[in-house]
Amino acid sequence: MGINTTIGGDAVAAAPALHDVDALVAAGQIAAAADLLERRLTDEPAMADLAMPWMQLGGLRRMLRQPYRALTAVDRALALAPRDFMALVMRATIIDRIAPDKAGPAWHRALLQRPETALPKPLADAVAMGEQAHAAWLAARETQLSVVAQAASAHAPEDEGWRMRRFCDNTLGKTRAYHSEPVAFFYPGLCEREYHPRASFPWLAQLEAATPAIRAEMEALLARREAERVPYIQYGEHQTLDQWRPLNHNPDWSAMHLLQNGQRIDANADHCPETMAVLARLPQPDIPGTSPNAMFSLLAPHTAIPAHVGVCNARLVCHLPLDVPAGCWFRVGAETRLWHEGQAFVFDDTIEHEALNPTDQMRVVLIFDVWHPDLSDAERDCVAKVIAAEQASGALD
Repeated sequence: MGINTTIGGDAVAAAPALHDVDALVAAGQIAAAADLLERRLTDEPAMADLAMPWMQLGGLRRMLRQPYRALTAVDRALALAPRDFMALVMRATIIDRIAPDKAGPAWHRALLQRPETALPKPLADAVAMGEQAHAAWLAARETQLSVVAQAASAHAPEDEGWRMRRFCDNTLGKTRAYHSEPVAFFYPGLCEREYHPRASFPWLAQLEAATPAIRAEMEALLARREAERVPYIQYGEHQTLDQWRPLNHNPDWSAMHLLQNGQRIDANADHCPETMAVLARLPQPDIPGTSPNAMFSLLAPHTAIPAHVGVCNARLVCHLPLDVPAGCWFRVGAETRLWHEGQAFVFDDTIEHEALNPTDQMRVVLIFDVWHPDLSDAERDCVAKVIAAEQASGALD
């Protein structure tokens, strides 16, 4: 067994002192080599501070079928190099021999450090077996936590049940925490949710009831030559917004604005009286030069909207799907949903989100902004005045 490992410069540092250990290994005297190396590590503090010799000792003890002594040596190596992939794999294989039912967590730690480069075949084979053990462990955990979550949420309100299930998914690593990361304006202390609970927006039912009328106005507007339809993304070429480059000034994602940055777009709004009446009853921000905003968003076939975040977390965004081919999806943070015609939802667009229309048909959604329900009237007034002042100063250009 050579002393070449993946751990830093340990191999170079320790090589001269370990020729005799290697010689014993080459002669097939594994027990003598292990005893000699263990004495060296005990007697020579400088060597004991290197992870590589401990790894070699672990390998020798494993060859001698001394798994507990091997595990002790590998743990010493990991104390010095906690993220070393080879050491983590060796530890997992040893635990798999000692207590197979406890190998899952060890493989979990190891696989987190797996390099992107191809592995040598013997190591790749070991890792493949470890992946099977790891998958079985994850499945058992998921089953156990699902039982716990179901029992806990059986009589809980809908939103509390969602939080319990999401907590279990986060614990399993199936999802992770996403946070509000607005481009410009962050109001502290507001509830961070990818999709906000319907109970916070009692007007959703009235909005959904108006879907047939809103859809009819959208279809009529879309058929009019005089309708104003523009690319959704329109940034100057000088602006550093590379994520939008494929869609900048691109009609594949376009909008028919009804309200844009606080202005009524008469060419469209005049032909959508029922839609405008519905919007007038909603708690939209009123900020000069910024909002309210409302539009019919049109996403062309086979078009993706890249992951991005919005400008201000003091307002949320509502989608009312109007014409959505099956298979179109929308992801906010860790939760992906399919749009369903007539079923509205409210989300925080300052949390990373993206969308895809993988079909051969156009996807159309009514989109508008509303105040975050956590804000008091005084806070809304503060937000509006701050953003209006920034808009007037040119800071948002």
